[in-house]
Amino acid sequence: MIHSVMIFNQLGKPRLLKFYEELNPLQQQSIFRDIYDIISKRPDNLCKFVNGSQSVVGTGYRIIYRRYATLFFVFVVDQSESELGIYDLIQVFVEALDRSFENVSELDVIFNFDQVHYILSEIVTAGMVSEVNLTEISRAVNEAKKLAKPPNESGRLGLGSFRRGFS
Repeated sequence: MIHSVMIFNQLGKPRLLKFYEELNPLQQQSIFRDIYDIISKRPDNLCKFVNGSQSVVGTGYRIIYRRYATLFFVFVVDQSESELGIYDLIQVFVEALDRSFENVSELDVIFNFDQVHYILSEIVTAGMVSEVNLTEISRAVNEAKKLAKPPNESGRLGLGSFRRGFS
């Protein structure tokens, strides 16, 4: 099971924190700080899998992460999940973000957090992987975008009506 998903930058500013189990905010902050401390100090040439015994997360958990430019994408999982499967899932998540934002950047994650949460919820639901097909994820995101846009109503009066008159 996936217990949490985190995106943060090199300076330790969280851009997305999603926990799939009930934790109070102090515990969440403590876990985040601990994971940031562990990951930020690791050299790039080391393995991207960290056992949870080194952190607040606990001995039954593993931290799996990837770094893209200035952002770290981190998944905290239990022993039942495949490390390589989650590593690949991070790639799927980033590619889905890339398709949605066209070369995703940290600013896209900051200013479109609701869309990032929606994409994550398409991939992971209640701590379980629900979809990994990029075509299906993109289709669902595009449909949600269409529903979010208000329909263009021709019967409403706009500023153009005042300029032309009410004939």
